[in-house]
Amino acid sequence: MAGIYIHIPFCKQRCTYCDFYKEIAPEYIDSFVKALIAELNLRKNYLKKEEISTVYFGGGTPSILNFSQFKEIFDTLYLLFFIKKDAEITMEANPDDLSIEYLQTLTSLPFNRLSIGIQSFDDADLKAINRRHNAKQAIDAVKNARMQGFNNISIDLIYALPGQTLNAWENQLNEAFALDVEHISAYGLTYEKGTALWRQRNKGLVAVVEDEVTLQMYNLMRLKMTEKNYDAYEISNFSKPGFRSQHNSAYWKFIPYLGVGPSAHSFDGDSRQWNIASVKKYIEKISSNEVIYEKEILSLQDRYNDYVMVALRTSEGIDLLFLKNKFGDEMLETCMNSVKKYIKTDDVQIEDNRLYLTQKGIHISNMIIMELMRTD
Repeated sequence: MAGIYIHIPFCKQRCTYCDFYKEIAPEYIDSFVKALIAELNLRKNYLKKEEISTVYFGGGTPSILNFSQFKEIFDTLYLLFFIKKDAEITMEANPDDLSIEYLQTLTSLPFNRLSIGIQSFDDADLKAINRRHNAKQAIDAVKNARMQGFNNISIDLIYALPGQTLNAWENQLNEAFALDVEHISAYGLTYEKGTALWRQRNKGLVAVVEDEVTLQMYNLMRLKMTEKNYDAYEISNFSKPGFRSQHNSAYWKFIPYLGVGPSAHSFDGDSRQWNIASVKKYIEKISSNEVIYEKEILSLQDRYNDYVMVALRTSEGIDLLFLKNKFGDEMLETCMNSVKKYIKTDDVQIEDNRLYLTQKGIHISNMIIMELMRTD
Protein backbone atom coordinates (compact mmCIF):
# COMPACT_ATOMS: atom_id res chain seq x y z
CA MET A 1 0.00 0.00 0.00
CA ALA A 2 1.28 3.48 -0.88
CA GLY A 3 0.16 7.00 -1.72
CA ILE A 4 0.84 9.70 -4.30
CA TYR A 5 0.94 13.41 -3.56
CA ILE A 6 0.75 15.88 -6.44
CA HIS A 7 1.74 19.47 -5.70
CA ILE A 8 0.03 22.11 -7.82
CA PRO A 9 2.06 25.21 -6.91
CA PHE A 10 -0.12 27.94 -8.41
CA CYS A 11 -2.28 30.54 -6.69
CA LYS A 12 -4.16 33.58 -7.97
CA GLN A 13 -3.01 35.65 -4.99
CA ARG A 14 -0.94 35.19 -1.82
CA CYS A 15 -2.59 34.70 1.56
CA THR A 16 -0.76 36.64 4.26
CA TYR A 17 -0.23 33.61 6.56
CA CYS A 18 0.90 31.00 4.02
CA ASP A 19 4.50 29.78 3.79
CA PHE A 20 3.90 26.86 1.41
CA TYR A 21 5.70 27.04 -1.91
CA LYS A 22 3.46 28.64 -4.55
CA GLU A 23 3.69 30.96 -7.54
CA ILE A 24 1.36 33.46 -9.17
CA ALA A 25 2.44 32.45 -12.67
CA PRO A 26 -0.46 31.15 -14.78
CA GLU A 27 1.72 31.34 -17.91
CA TYR A 28 3.61 28.27 -16.65
CA ILE A 29 0.62 26.01 -16.02
CA ASP A 30 0.56 24.16 -19.36
CA SER A 31 4.33 23.59 -19.29
CA PHE A 32 4.11 22.51 -15.67
CA VAL A 33 1.49 19.85 -16.44
CA LYS A 34 3.75 18.42 -19.16
CA ALA A 35 6.70 18.41 -16.75
CA LEU A 36 4.58 16.76 -14.05
CA ILE A 37 3.60 13.98 -16.43
CA ALA A 38 7.26 13.55 -17.36
CA GLU A 39 8.20 13.27 -13.69
CA LEU A 40 5.55 10.61 -13.11
CA ASN A 41 7.07 8.61 -15.95
CA LEU A 42 10.60 9.09 -14.65
CA ARG A 43 9.65 7.98 -11.13
CA LYS A 44 7.11 5.28 -11.89
CA ASN A 45 9.21 2.65 -10.09
CA TYR A 46 9.80 4.68 -6.92
CA LEU A 47 7.03 2.86 -5.05
CA LYS A 48 8.15 -0.57 -6.29
CA LYS A 49 4.79 -1.51 -7.82
CA GLU A 50 2.96 -1.00 -4.52
CA GLU A 51 -0.80 -0.70 -4.76
CA ILE A 52 -1.89 2.96 -4.56
CA SER A 53 -4.61 3.55 -1.96
CA THR A 54 -4.60 7.38 -1.89
CA VAL A 55 -3.94 10.20 -4.36
CA TYR A 56 -3.87 13.77 -3.08
CA PHE A 57 -3.75 16.95 -5.16
CA GLY A 58 -2.46 19.70 -2.87
CA GLY A 59 -1.11 23.19 -3.30
CA GLY A 60 -1.04 25.96 -3.99
CA THR A 61 -4.49 25.75 -5.50
CA PRO A 62 -5.22 22.56 -7.46
CA SER A 63 -8.62 23.91 -8.46
CA ILE A 64 -6.77 26.34 -10.72
CA LEU A 65 -6.43 23.45 -13.22
CA ASN A 66 -9.12 22.68 -15.77
CA PHE A 67 -10.71 19.39 -16.82
CA SER A 68 -8.29 18.68 -19.68
CA GLN A 69 -5.24 19.24 -17.48
CA PHE A 70 -6.57 16.95 -14.76
CA LYS A 71 -7.50 14.31 -17.34
CA GLU A 72 -3.95 14.27 -18.71
CA ILE A 73 -2.60 13.71 -15.22
CA PHE A 74 -5.13 11.00 -14.36
CA ASP A 75 -4.56 9.18 -17.65
CA THR A 76 -0.87 9.03 -16.78
CA LEU A 77 -1.49 7.94 -13.18
CA TYR A 78 -3.74 5.06 -14.20
CA LEU A 79 -1.34 3.99 -16.94
CA LEU A 80 1.73 3.91 -14.70
CA PHE A 81 0.37 2.83 -11.31
CA PHE A 82 -2.06 0.27 -9.93
CA ILE A 83 -4.63 2.46 -8.21
CA LYS A 84 -7.21 0.66 -6.08
CA LYS A 85 -10.82 0.88 -7.19
CA ASP A 86 -11.79 2.37 -3.81
CA ALA A 87 -8.75 4.64 -3.53
CA GLU A 88 -9.30 7.95 -1.77
CA ILE A 89 -8.63 10.67 -4.35
CA THR A 90 -8.63 14.19 -2.92
CA MET A 91 -8.46 17.63 -4.47
CA GLU A 92 -7.80 20.78 -2.44
CA ALA A 93 -9.88 23.69 -3.72
CA ASN A 94 -10.58 27.34 -3.14
CA PRO A 95 -14.28 28.06 -2.52
CA ASP A 96 -14.60 30.62 -5.30
CA ASP A 97 -13.44 28.04 -7.87
CA LEU A 98 -16.22 25.60 -6.98
CA SER A 99 -19.01 26.86 -9.19
CA ILE A 100 -21.64 24.36 -10.28
CA GLU A 101 -20.18 24.44 -13.80
CA TYR A 102 -16.65 23.67 -12.58
CA LEU A 103 -17.83 20.92 -10.25
CA GLN A 104 -19.76 19.30 -13.10
CA THR A 105 -16.48 18.91 -14.99
CA LEU A 106 -14.99 17.12 -11.97
CA THR A 107 -17.73 14.51 -11.73
CA SER A 108 -16.34 12.55 -14.69
CA LEU A 109 -12.87 12.49 -13.09
CA PRO A 110 -11.85 10.07 -10.31
CA PHE A 111 -12.06 12.64 -7.49
CA ASN A 112 -14.14 11.36 -4.58
CA ARG A 113 -13.05 13.76 -1.82
CA LEU A 114 -12.84 17.56 -1.70
CA SER A 115 -10.81 19.57 0.78
CA ILE A 116 -12.07 23.15 0.69
CA GLY A 117 -9.88 25.93 2.07
CA ILE A 118 -12.51 28.05 3.77
CA GLN A 119 -10.39 29.29 6.75
CA SER A 120 -13.16 31.61 7.98
CA PHE A 121 -16.83 32.42 7.40
CA ASP A 122 -16.24 36.05 8.36
CA ASP A 123 -15.70 38.48 5.48
CA ALA A 124 -13.55 40.81 7.60
CA ASP A 125 -11.26 37.92 8.59
CA LEU A 126 -10.99 36.75 5.00
CA LYS A 127 -10.08 40.21 3.77
CA ALA A 128 -7.49 40.66 6.54
CA ILE A 129 -5.61 37.49 5.53
CA ASN A 130 -6.03 38.20 1.80
CA ARG A 131 -8.23 35.26 0.93
CA ARG A 132 -9.90 35.68 -2.48
CA HIS A 133 -13.35 34.36 -1.52
CA ASN A 134 -16.08 35.64 0.78
CA ALA A 135 -18.28 33.89 3.32
CA LYS A 136 -21.17 33.35 0.91
CA GLN A 137 -18.86 31.74 -1.63
CA ALA A 138 -17.54 29.42 1.11
CA ILE A 139 -21.04 28.24 2.01
CA ASP A 140 -22.09 27.98 -1.64
CA ALA A 141 -18.99 25.90 -2.45
CA VAL A 142 -19.99 23.19 0.03
CA LYS A 143 -23.61 23.23 -1.11
CA ASN A 144 -22.60 23.11 -4.78
CA ALA A 145 -20.28 20.17 -4.14
CA ARG A 146 -23.04 18.31 -2.33
CA MET A 147 -25.47 18.97 -5.19
CA GLN A 148 -22.95 17.45 -7.61
CA GLY A 149 -22.72 14.23 -5.61
CA PHE A 150 -19.64 14.71 -3.44
CA ASN A 151 -20.28 12.90 -0.16
CA ASN A 152 -16.83 13.22 1.38
CA ILE A 153 -16.12 16.90 1.98
CA SER A 154 -13.50 18.38 4.26
CA ILE A 155 -13.12 22.04 5.16
CA ASP A 156 -10.16 23.93 6.63
CA LEU A 157 -10.58 26.53 9.35
CA ILE A 158 -8.11 28.78 11.18
CA TYR A 159 -8.63 30.01 14.74
CA ALA A 160 -6.87 32.77 16.68
CA LEU A 161 -6.97 35.01 13.63
CA PRO A 162 -5.94 38.62 14.40
CA GLY A 163 -8.46 40.21 16.74
CA GLN A 164 -10.68 37.13 16.91
CA THR A 165 -12.67 36.61 20.11
CA LEU A 166 -13.82 33.36 21.69
CA ASN A 167 -17.43 34.15 20.77
CA ALA A 168 -16.45 34.89 17.18
CA TRP A 169 -14.67 31.51 16.98
CA GLU A 170 -17.75 29.76 18.37
CA ASN A 171 -19.79 31.38 15.60
CA GLN A 172 -17.30 30.02 13.04
CA LEU A 173 -17.72 26.51 14.41
CA ASN A 174 -21.51 26.80 14.32
CA GLU A 175 -21.33 27.86 10.66
CA ALA A 176 -19.19 24.81 9.93
CA PHE A 177 -21.50 22.41 11.75
CA ALA A 178 -24.50 23.81 9.87
CA LEU A 179 -22.89 22.59 6.63
CA ASP A 180 -22.70 19.04 8.03
CA VAL A 181 -19.39 18.20 6.32
CA GLU A 182 -17.68 14.88 6.90
CA HIS A 183 -14.30 16.26 7.98
CA ILE A 184 -12.93 19.46 9.52
CA SER A 185 -9.27 20.46 9.81
CA ALA A 186 -8.79 23.38 12.19
CA TYR A 187 -5.42 24.99 12.87
CA GLY A 188 -4.34 27.66 15.30
CA LEU A 189 -2.83 30.58 13.40
CA THR A 190 0.97 30.57 13.31
CA TYR A 191 3.06 33.54 12.28
CA GLU A 192 5.51 31.83 9.95
CA LYS A 193 8.76 33.71 9.48
CA GLY A 194 8.93 35.62 6.22
CA THR A 195 5.19 35.71 5.57
CA ALA A 196 3.29 38.99 5.15
CA LEU A 197 1.39 38.30 8.38
CA TRP A 198 4.66 37.76 10.27
CA ARG A 199 5.90 41.14 9.05
CA GLN A 200 2.60 42.78 10.00
CA ARG A 201 2.83 41.38 13.52
CA ASN A 202 6.41 42.58 13.91
CA LYS A 203 5.29 46.07 12.94
CA GLY A 204 2.43 45.97 15.43
CA LEU A 205 -0.19 46.10 12.68
CA VAL A 206 -2.27 43.11 13.85
CA ALA A 207 -3.98 42.27 17.14
CA VAL A 208 -2.40 38.97 18.15
CA VAL A 209 -4.71 36.68 20.14
CA GLU A 210 -3.29 35.88 23.57
CA ASP A 211 -2.14 32.31 24.26
CA GLU A 212 -4.75 31.84 26.99
CA VAL A 213 -7.57 32.74 24.59
CA THR A 214 -6.10 30.47 21.92
CA LEU A 215 -6.21 27.58 24.41
CA GLN A 216 -9.81 28.42 25.24
CA MET A 217 -10.62 28.34 21.53
CA TYR A 218 -9.06 24.91 21.17
CA ASN A 219 -10.87 23.53 24.23
CA LEU A 220 -14.17 24.90 22.97
CA MET A 221 -13.56 23.33 19.59
CA ARG A 222 -12.80 19.90 21.09
CA LEU A 223 -15.95 20.08 23.22
CA LYS A 224 -18.21 21.08 20.35
CA MET A 225 -16.64 18.53 17.98
CA THR A 226 -17.47 15.78 20.47
CA GLU A 227 -21.02 17.08 20.85
CA LYS A 228 -21.44 16.96 17.06
CA ASN A 229 -20.05 13.41 16.81
CA TYR A 230 -16.71 14.33 15.21
CA ASP A 231 -13.80 12.08 16.16
CA ALA A 232 -10.70 14.03 17.26
CA TYR A 233 -8.33 11.59 15.59
CA GLU A 234 -5.41 14.03 15.42
CA ILE A 235 -4.75 17.30 17.22
CA SER A 236 -6.02 19.42 14.32
CA ASN A 237 -8.24 16.93 12.46
CA PHE A 238 -11.80 15.86 13.17
CA SER A 239 -14.01 13.47 11.24
CA LYS A 240 -17.36 11.82 11.30
CA PRO A 241 -17.16 8.02 11.72
CA GLY A 242 -15.55 6.44 8.66
CA PHE A 243 -14.32 9.72 7.17
CA ARG A 244 -10.79 10.14 8.45
CA SER A 245 -8.34 11.43 5.85
CA GLN A 246 -6.80 8.19 4.61
CA HIS A 247 -3.97 10.06 2.89
CA ASN A 248 -2.88 12.01 5.96
CA SER A 249 -3.34 8.97 8.17
CA ALA A 250 -0.94 7.07 5.90
CA TYR A 251 1.69 9.77 6.49
CA TRP A 252 1.31 9.28 10.21
CA LYS A 253 1.69 5.50 9.83
CA PHE A 254 4.89 5.79 7.74
CA ILE A 255 3.35 4.30 4.62
CA PRO A 256 5.53 5.11 1.56
CA TYR A 257 4.42 7.85 -0.80
CA LEU A 258 5.62 9.51 -3.97
CA GLY A 259 5.49 13.29 -4.16
CA VAL A 260 5.64 14.97 -7.57
CA GLY A 261 5.74 18.63 -8.51
CA PRO A 262 7.91 21.51 -7.26
CA SER A 263 8.77 21.26 -3.53
CA ALA A 264 6.94 17.92 -3.15
CA HIS A 265 8.38 15.40 -0.68
CA SER A 266 8.62 11.63 -1.09
CA PHE A 267 9.27 8.82 1.41
CA ASP A 268 10.17 5.21 0.63
CA GLY A 269 10.66 3.91 4.16
CA ASP A 270 14.41 4.47 4.28
CA SER A 271 14.91 7.92 2.76
CA ARG A 272 13.19 11.22 2.05
CA GLN A 273 13.39 13.22 -1.14
CA TRP A 274 12.25 16.76 -1.83
CA ASN A 275 11.91 18.42 -5.19
CA ILE A 276 13.34 21.78 -6.13
CA ALA A 277 11.07 24.65 -5.02
CA SER A 278 10.86 26.53 -8.29
CA VAL A 279 8.36 26.03 -11.10
CA LYS A 280 10.71 27.48 -13.69
CA LYS A 281 13.72 25.37 -12.63
CA TYR A 282 11.53 22.30 -12.21
CA ILE A 283 10.33 22.56 -15.81
CA GLU A 284 13.82 23.30 -17.14
CA LYS A 285 15.52 20.44 -15.30
CA ILE A 286 12.93 17.85 -16.29
CA SER A 287 13.17 19.00 -19.90
CA SER A 288 16.94 18.46 -19.69
CA ASN A 289 16.66 15.11 -17.84
CA GLU A 290 18.46 16.60 -14.84
CA VAL A 291 17.95 15.61 -11.19
CA ILE A 292 15.20 17.73 -9.65
CA TYR A 293 15.45 16.58 -6.02
CA GLU A 294 17.67 16.27 -2.99
CA LYS A 295 17.77 13.10 -0.94
CA GLU A 296 18.42 12.18 2.69
CA ILE A 297 19.01 8.64 3.97
CA LEU A 298 17.26 8.37 7.34
CA SER A 299 19.15 6.96 10.31
CA LEU A 300 17.42 4.85 12.94
CA GLN A 301 17.33 7.94 15.16
CA ASP A 302 15.78 10.02 12.36
CA ARG A 303 13.04 7.47 11.83
CA TYR A 304 12.38 7.16 15.58
CA ASN A 305 12.09 10.95 15.91
CA ASP A 306 9.76 11.17 12.94
CA TYR A 307 7.54 8.47 14.44
CA VAL A 308 7.35 10.16 17.84
CA MET A 309 6.63 13.52 16.25
CA VAL A 310 3.63 12.36 14.25
CA ALA A 311 2.26 9.47 16.35
CA LEU A 312 1.86 11.42 19.57
CA ARG A 313 -0.37 13.95 17.77
CA THR A 314 -2.90 11.21 16.94
CA SER A 315 -5.62 9.82 19.17
CA GLU A 316 -4.00 6.36 18.98
CA GLY A 317 -0.69 7.78 20.19
CA ILE A 318 2.64 5.95 20.26
CA ASP A 319 2.37 2.18 19.86
CA LEU A 320 5.05 0.87 22.22
CA LEU A 321 5.16 -2.59 20.66
CA PHE A 322 5.60 -1.07 17.21
CA LEU A 323 8.29 1.25 18.58
CA LYS A 324 10.18 -1.68 20.13
CA ASN A 325 9.96 -3.86 17.01
CA LYS A 326 10.79 -1.04 14.61
CA PHE A 327 13.47 0.85 16.53
CA GLY A 328 14.75 -1.51 19.22
CA ASP A 329 14.99 -1.66 23.01
CA GLU A 330 17.30 1.34 23.32
CA MET A 331 14.87 3.71 21.62
CA LEU A 332 11.99 2.28 23.67
CA GLU A 333 13.98 2.97 26.83
CA THR A 334 14.69 6.53 25.64
CA CYS A 335 11.01 7.12 25.10
CA MET A 336 9.87 5.66 28.42
CA ASN A 337 12.51 7.50 30.46
CA SER A 338 11.61 10.81 28.83
CA VAL A 339 7.86 10.44 29.22
CA LYS A 340 7.81 9.46 32.91
CA LYS A 341 7.39 12.98 34.25
CA TYR A 342 4.53 13.69 31.85
CA ILE A 343 2.72 10.54 32.97
CA LYS A 344 3.07 11.73 36.59
CA THR A 345 1.58 15.13 35.70
CA ASP A 346 -1.26 13.48 33.74
CA ASP A 347 -0.22 15.08 30.46
CA VAL A 348 0.33 11.63 28.95
CA GLN A 349 -1.43 8.37 29.73
CA ILE A 350 -0.29 4.83 29.07
CA GLU A 351 -2.88 2.19 28.24
CA ASP A 352 -2.80 -1.06 26.23
CA ASN A 353 0.87 -0.48 25.32
CA ARG A 354 0.13 2.98 23.92
CA LEU A 355 1.18 6.44 25.01
CA TYR A 356 -1.29 9.18 24.21
CA LEU A 357 -1.82 12.82 25.13
CA THR A 358 -4.53 13.78 27.58
CA GLN A 359 -6.67 16.86 27.00
CA LYS A 360 -4.30 18.64 29.37
CA GLY A 361 -1.21 17.36 27.56
CA ILE A 362 -2.41 18.48 24.13
CA HIS A 363 -1.72 22.07 25.14
CA ILE A 364 1.98 21.33 25.62
CA SER A 365 2.26 18.71 22.89
CA ASN A 366 5.22 20.35 21.18
CA MET A 367 7.19 20.42 24.43
CA ILE A 368 6.44 16.75 25.15
CA ILE A 369 7.34 15.67 21.61
CA MET A 370 10.66 17.54 21.79
CA GLU A 371 11.41 15.88 25.12
CA LEU A 372 10.77 12.39 23.69
CA MET A 373 12.89 12.91 20.59
CA ARG A 374 16.48 11.67 20.59
CA THR A 375 19.07 14.34 19.75
CA ASP A 376 22.49 12.75 20.45
